[in-house]
Amino acid sequence: MNHHSVVPTAEQHFESLHKALDVVAREQRYLALTQAPPWEQSLAFYRNVLAAGFPHFVAIDGNGNGKVVGWCDISPVFGHSRAHIGVLGIALLPETRGRGLGAALLQAAIDTSWSRGLTRIELSVRADNLKAKALYERFGFEHEGLIRRASLIDGIYHDAHAMALLR
Repeated sequence: MNHHSVVPTAEQHFESLHKALDVVAREQRYLALTQAPPWEQSLAFYRNVLAAGFPHFVAIDGNGNGKVVGWCDISPVFGHSRAHIGVLGIALLPETRGRGLGAALLQAAIDTSWSRGLTRIELSVRADNLKAKALYERFGFEHEGLIRRASLIDGIYHDAHAMALLR
């Protein structure tokens, strides 16, 4: 097994990150998106997260090609009274799941969130995504409720769990 590394996201990762996002989005199981947004829009999002000093990490393929195989970001939410909150997004390409990379990405993002002064990290996870739910629980995320009809894919509604980790 080649060794993957988790590093802070930088400009040189954006193109490969955008491709990885598209792959996972098209699985229509894990993300709010069903395909990657247009390149310019994604570029703006990545730059905004980094400019705001919010955590954004990528997992890089160990083959030396610099390919992004996963990511984790904590993005700001709107409103002055909610400046202490970050929203977690995380995903891995199918062939790299189940190897502990998700945990490594999550740990990096949480550590950076706390050192940046955030005191709440929230997320929603589809009710049928048991592996992700178990990962979040292992890191101490607590269930705050059920989001009914959280997503609609091919005419089928899916519920999601609202979870959060407090510092």
